[in-house]
Amino acid sequence: MSEDFSAVRPLLEEYAAIERDMADPAVASDPGVLRRLGRRYAELGRVVTAHRAWETASADLADAVELADDDPDFAAELPGLREAEADAADRLREVLVPRDPDDARDVIIEVKAGEGGEESALFASDLARMYTRYAERMGWAVEVLGATDSELGGYKDVRLAIKTRGSAQPQDGVWAHLKYEGGVHRVQRVPVTESAGRIHTSAAGVLVMPEADDPGELQIDAADLRIDVFRSSGPGGQSVNTTDSAVRITHLPTGIVVSMQNEKSQLQNKEAAMRVLRARLLAERAAAAAEAEAQARRSQVRTVDRSERIRTYNFPENRIADHRTGYKAYNLDAVLDGDLGPVIASAIEMDEAARLAAVGRA
Repeated sequence: MSEDFSAVRPLLEEYAAIERDMADPAVASDPGVLRRLGRRYAELGRVVTAHRAWETASADLADAVELADDDPDFAAELPGLREAEADAADRLREVLVPRDPDDARDVIIEVKAGEGGEESALFASDLARMYTRYAERMGWAVEVLGATDSELGGYKDVRLAIKTRGSAQPQDGVWAHLKYEGGVHRVQRVPVTESAGRIHTSAAGVLVMPEADDPGELQIDAADLRIDVFRSSGPGGQSVNTTDSAVRITHLPTGIVVSMQNEKSQLQNKEAAMRVLRARLLAERAAAAAEAEAQARRSQVRTVDRSERIRTYNFPENRIADHRTGYKAYNLDAVLDGDLGPVIASAIEMDEAARLAAVGRA
């Protein structure tokens, strides 16, 4: 009962202020602002619920302690009430650990073939299918923003936009689950191009970025962009369009280059390229902020660095192994069909343990 949760007070005040803002017609008419406020409101809602539960448990315990000397029935309830109050306090401490502010965001995933030629491109398409199937299991929507096909039907690169249907609690957001997928994914199997049946090792790189809620959230100066148009090309470089519909956007201050050619309309390709560019800039901004706060990107397992090998997919053994969390299972076929939940859960558990430990050291 002596627990000091004074840190909750400003969060409760912020929650009430956001509640008032969301009722303002001017805010309600702006989807981007409403979405940002809704994300923070949902995050703070966990704190409010946990604090109310702790206050109730504390009050029940206090009342029982006061009456226990005169009433044996209340004295008998004390052990259970103390345990309930301790559990409620633990839950409140847990939700007070700062979450990644992007957890409720949607994401853009880029999968790129690495060394290994056609085999790597085929594996990149396997990964894209895995994320698509996982998103379907989670009830999320998937949109292919752009892709470059390989000769054998794989992907040299592919970009997927994955979105929740409606608003989501931070812990249920797309970024909260898929942010751990960034890095090098290694595959061991016999390639379709291998006539001698030898096992080869190749890899594909995955980059996961939280998507901006709306164009106004991240202002990009038009003077900072160089936009080039060209004709779309397919596998082998052959032209697949007679007009200059493909778009390449270069963000001059950062050197980020995004190309899109899947749509027949130059305008549609430009819009898709700008979505990816905003997501990349948002990811860079988040990484810079995390580094400035000396939080190692806010997680020991989160990364958007393709140089880190995070997982191996071994087809002969039907084995999947995550090198960061130690997770290993022999159901690779099911994982590639979208049963990615346990793998991601191992990363979430490791991340939460690291954040709780960091709070304990503070």
